Amino acid sequence: MFWKFDLHTSSHIEQLLEREDVTLRELMEEDDILQECKAQNRRLLLFLSQEHNMREMVQLITTEPSAELEEKSRFKFPNIACELLTSDVSIINDKLGGDDELLEMLYHFLEQEPPLNPLLASFFSKTIGNLIARKTEQVITFLKKKEGFIGLVLKHIDASAMMDLLLRLISCVEPASLRHDVLQWLNEEKLVQRLTELIHTGNDDERQSNASQTLCDIIRLSRDQAGQMQESSEDPLLAVLESQESVSELLRNMFEGEKSEASIVNGTQVLLTLLETRRSGLEGLMDLYSQGYERSYTVSSSILNAIEPHLKDFHQILLDPPQKSAILTTVGVLEQPLGNARLHVARLVASLLQTNCPSVCQELSRLNTIDILLDLFFTYTWNNFLHFQVELCVSAILSQPSSPEEKIVSLYHIFILNLLQLFQRCLLVQRILDAWEENDRIQSEGGTRRGNMGHLTRVANMVVQNLEKGPVQSQISDLIKELPDDCRGRWESFVDETLRETNRRNTVELVGRSHSPCCLNESLNRPLDWSLQPLGQDYQIQQMTANFVDQFGFNDEEFSEHDENIKYVTVTIIDLWQKPAHLVTVAVSVKLSDAAAGVTRVSDSNWIIVRTVTKFTVFCTKSSPLQLKLQLQCQFV
Repeated sequence: MFWKFDLHTSSHIEQLLEREDVTLRELMEEDDILQECKAQNRRLLLFLSQEHNMREMVQLITTEPSAELEEKSRFKFPNIACELLTSDVSIINDKLGGDDELLEMLYHFLEQEPPLNPLLASFFSKTIGNLIARKTEQVITFLKKKEGFIGLVLKHIDASAMMDLLLRLISCVEPASLRHDVLQWLNEEKLVQRLTELIHTGNDDERQSNASQTLCDIIRLSRDQAGQMQESSEDPLLAVLESQESVSELLRNMFEGEKSEASIVNGTQVLLTLLETRRSGLEGLMDLYSQGYERSYTVSSSILNAIEPHLKDFHQILLDPPQKSAILTTVGVLEQPLGNARLHVARLVASLLQTNCPSVCQELSRLNTIDILLDLFFTYTWNNFLHFQVELCVSAILSQPSSPEEKIVSLYHIFILNLLQLFQRCLLVQRILDAWEENDRIQSEGGTRRGNMGHLTRVANMVVQNLEKGPVQSQISDLIKELPDDCRGRWESFVDETLRETNRRNTVELVGRSHSPCCLNESLNRPLDWSLQPLGQDYQIQQMTANFVDQFGFNDEEFSEHDENIKYVTVTIIDLWQKPAHLVTVAVSVKLSDAAAGVTRVSDSNWIIVRTVTKFTVFCTKSSPLQLKLQLQCQFV
């Protein structure tokens, strides 16, 4: 006997399409309309591509729905229309991209007065962006004919969707020859200059922020594309952005008129992006490690030349920042917050010191900027963002310059001046000792440990490491000897006792390896490439898959099931701490009871935490408790 089963379930859309009077709205009420569209349902696609239906869908995504409609259903049809128009179906792309009337309807959306509805703006941007990628020549030709296109987009730049549209014009145009033509067109429209003008005190914060972010994205995209393109043609937008004239104009806008935190922060973000020497993101990390840093970028001297005259303005921001009202924090009321402006200035100074530019380093030394940053470091004891930037500044000063031979003499001279300033004028050693003793006093009275002690430990270890065998060992040794007798004695006692004990507590010993104090300092203070730190975190998180730990450890079948001396327990690692090395040690305390095993937690800021939950099986004998150390071989950096 044979049974017949018809597993095909016909869609209700097919039944609707049988009707001659079916409307687009009726079809949009069906839940599976998008699925049928992407499945290339021919009858549905022919219906959707009819001229009146295409016009209705375009009108839906560009016209504000009636305010009388229920909020939950007000944008239902515009959203579905946008998804249909961007479903990447050739017949719809051809119809929309090849019909000037439909493109005119889309373009008319930009001609409205601001502000645009943000949701409709996103529908518009997504639709045009899809056409730029799929019907490139037709859409670019249409947009080039519109003289005011760039002006209208910038008029609505407060809508983030307009920012996305500009980036699609730069990144989604193929082939390379056409992309270069588009870049030339955008350059002729003075896109960079017009975006730079928006970063000004007279504009609202949202427009400034989006303009700044657009410039930052243009820099990164242009540099990435320049590295991927075979031809040696120069990117016109990037060339303008890196020019001294453009950077100078940006700086003038930042400091012109009334002091504004928004213009300082947004302008500094662009400068920081220009000063980036390596590409961010996981792909950049893999390229760096596989190609020997071939994708690194050199900071143009024109950028540094433009920034140097304005270093005094940034220094003044540290001394007299834009006024901010008091804020309530978890540790009490902060009458004068640090503020985003001063934090961005600290980031900029750290980036500038990394460039090893002699004239910039000399000007920073003349202004005594590092001393001001150290003052802020010890004043704002709970601002770890600031502490990290000051730590980078100290690390840059203590690092040996690596410059071409013709510049090495002048750079070394400036390098020594900065070193002298750090120890003699900024009194780094004395400040470390005073802050440490003050923290000990507070804790002895039952107070809370200061929030900058972790970074202070790292700074102290940096000094000790360079004193023992760093490139400036002799210079630091001489500076330590020049300290007053009582201060030198306190420092030596601090290094031999207090710092040594702190390092011991903060270090998890690798299996079968002991650490001398020197080794502890090395492990805690090995010079890290701070620009790669976020890359390392991204890479680690991607590697922590669910079966990560299953690749390591013991196989249950290797042990006899009849061995009474062996008991199996399941260990859950909540926090896996990974040090910047090739080995990871997880110390697990296993008891014969089935209680959850504990994982050693390390408070050393050198270690990077990876949040995950992974289960694996370990074995133990009747000895209780048993300390097991599981050594995992990792491919982390």
